[in-house]
Amino acid sequence: MVRRKDKQRRMSLGSHLRELRIRLSWSAGFIVLGTVAGWFLFDPVFAFLQQPLLEVTKARGIEAIVNFGTVVSAFDLRIQVSIFLGVIITAPFWLYNVWAFVAPGLKTKEKRFSLGFIFTSVPLFLSGAYLAWSSLPSFVVVLIGFTPEGSSNVISASEYVLFAIRILLVFGLAFVMPVLLVLLNFANLLTGAAILKGWRLAVFIIAFVSALATPTADPMSMFLLMAPLSFLYFVAVGVSVLNDKRRARREAKLLAEEPSIE
Repeated sequence: MVRRKDKQRRMSLGSHLRELRIRLSWSAGFIVLGTVAGWFLFDPVFAFLQQPLLEVTKARGIEAIVNFGTVVSAFDLRIQVSIFLGVIITAPFWLYNVWAFVAPGLKTKEKRFSLGFIFTSVPLFLSGAYLAWSSLPSFVVVLIGFTPEGSSNVISASEYVLFAIRILLVFGLAFVMPVLLVLLNFANLLTGAAILKGWRLAVFIIAFVSALATPTADPMSMFLLMAPLSFLYFVAVGVSVLNDKRRARREAKLLAEEPSIE
């Protein structure tokens, strides 16, 4: 009997490994296809990312050009951006494969929390990325403004593009963090009171992250990220506190319904 159970366990592990290999293969295939598409989308994306720089330099009369410093730098940048675009474009497909592998081991409640996290995080990530994009010209104005009068600013294309992408990603991920707090609360790992208790540390961390994410010394640029992050943090606190009260009422009701032992 023990040998039969061990065999079934080994077969179950083998089937899980085969499923993982299949899901990874599909995900890798989608990312490769997305990378090929990203290769052809590089030119419009590069023009899109370069637009704030061109607008600012033209409006301010500053001489600044995007430069490819080596023979292979243009090719290297195209490869990097293509892979990045491939991961972003095919995100729904490889995320589905990750979900399809993990979902069978989740309970109904855990599935509901996970789906809620995904559907809430996506618009918040896009909102953060949009805020970063709208703030990018102000970053460029401040940074280009340090160029001495009478000189030209020759900007490395790879550094500029990766700088713009990094800003978009940091802003987007920062907007998702409050949702993670709510997810931990709904999973009964963190109470709303515990989240609220650390509000001073949270505001400090938000200010620190905002200072790192905004590459300028302009306080307004830092405030553009700090204000919505602080607002989302306290929204997460409110949602968590309400959920704790709902959970406490439900537990009290269950205790009241239990038959008393004489």
